[in-house]
Amino acid sequence: MPPGIPLAPPQASTFAPGVDHLFLFLLGVTGSVAILVFVLIFIFAVKYRRRSPDEVPPRVHETMFLEVAWIGIPFLLMLVMFGWGAEIYYEEFHPPPGSLEIFVVGKQWMWKLQHPEGKREIDELHVPVGRPVKLTMTSEDVIHDFFIPAFRIKKDVLPGRYSSLWFEATKTGTYHFFCSQYCGTNHSEMKGWVVVMNPAEYQQWLSGGAGGETMEQAGARLFQKLACTNCHRSDNSGRAPTLVGVYGRPVKLVDGSTVMADDAYIRESILRPAARVAAGYQPIMPTFQGQVNEESILQLIAYIKSLKIPESPERMKAAP
Repeated sequence: MPPGIPLAPPQASTFAPGVDHLFLFLLGVTGSVAILVFVLIFIFAVKYRRRSPDEVPPRVHETMFLEVAWIGIPFLLMLVMFGWGAEIYYEEFHPPPGSLEIFVVGKQWMWKLQHPEGKREIDELHVPVGRPVKLTMTSEDVIHDFFIPAFRIKKDVLPGRYSSLWFEATKTGTYHFFCSQYCGTNHSEMKGWVVVMNPAEYQQWLSGGAGGETMEQAGARLFQKLACTNCHRSDNSGRAPTLVGVYGRPVKLVDGSTVMADDAYIRESILRPAARVAAGYQPIMPTFQGQVNEESILQLIAYIKSLKIPESPERMKAAP
């Protein structure tokens, strides 16, 4: 919002100015139309009032220009609103490559957050200023909604699926975040703080405290503990497909269709392995529903993401 007018939280992300400008435009258009309607109602009520019981109003002749104007002008304004809003919507759902990914799990009535390096937070989120941050979110129980007013972003956090949201903070400081979807008795207490830090301070904070394992390391340990290596072998000789290099690639299924191996597909394969079976394999994998929680699933996904196909000597020589 314009400085000095305390109508909204401060603008603290790259999205905030665009969202505020669109809001002011919508407010200006709708406010102008409302004022025009009330003014015309008053003018017509006075000017065209019936002055005697026998008065007959003259015949009104249609004007094509007026017909086109009151259809065309609102239509053009609607196109401007739609195009402007669609541009912001599209940008908010396409995080830049290389964004810092942080994992968020909503639970009555708290937010649990984990950084790839293993750092965990509850009801707090530390991020560096000037760097895109992608939030991968899910819920352990009911529908929540992650809302940071100063960043002008919000997104439903749903049980049983992943939703993502990204932002780039432009100012250091501390900003509120809330659950903006009623989720039960203590909904109003489901809130926290985003702490935006300089990159050097963020790295210092990230490396501070007791050293712990990264999400990738935790996922590797869990992968071994659950005996996943018995079937998912790296040389593709097991009873299940290899997971090396599978993330982000298309997977052909037994029914002939193809699915992208993204976070949602891997999560479904862990909890409901018989739902979409890879072609050439039998549905023999047991379900891990109830054995792993949402945080453990995110750790397994982080480990599977790290399983890259090793570079061949020929490709390494060909690389510039």
